[in-house]
Amino acid sequence: MARRKGRLMKGCLMFAGLAVVMALTACGTPPKVIDKSITGPQMVVNPDTIRLGVVKLLKTNVVFTGAGFEPGDSVFIKLLDVPVDGKKKDLPVALGEVGKDGTFQARMEKLAKITDILRARVKTNEKLESYIFVDKPPIPEGTYTALATSMISDKKAQCTLKVEGPSMLDGLMDWLGGLMGKLKKK
Repeated sequence: MARRKGRLMKGCLMFAGLAVVMALTACGTPPKVIDKSITGPQMVVNPDTIRLGVVKLLKTNVVFTGAGFEPGDSVFIKLLDVPVDGKKKDLPVALGEVGKDGTFQARMEKLAKITDILRARVKTNEKLESYIFVDKPPIPEGTYTALATSMISDKKAQCTLKVEGPSMLDGLMDWLGGLMGKLKKK
């Protein structure tokens, strides 16, 4: 009986510790907003920092917001000069439609996160269930310039996106994803 209580107490302490870690990692900076006093093209990204844990990144809603573009236009957003395989490459990360007021919101899609940021692939198992297969390292940590380019005019805007490595909690979440068959690493 004492052994069972000891295990229960240990489990409760681990759960409480995990809850504290999750609460501390949930705190972040306030969202960035467009400066309405600027009339030209501008862009912000929220959050302005992402982490390279697979599960964490896939659950993070990365949104580029811009203003000062031509109504009815489209913008193409890419990260500039990302070191990939010994070369600097521009990575496409989002596409957005400009509204009547000259603003846009463009979400980084799941496939861009998987293939361009994490440099992984989506595969299917024998039951035709999809999973993420990680066989290359993700893009390096650092601060990257995101550039929004107009499709029909010469307007451009940029902001920065900081990329950080995975935390210990991210590693735990990825490990659990592996146990569930949703994530495989080479």
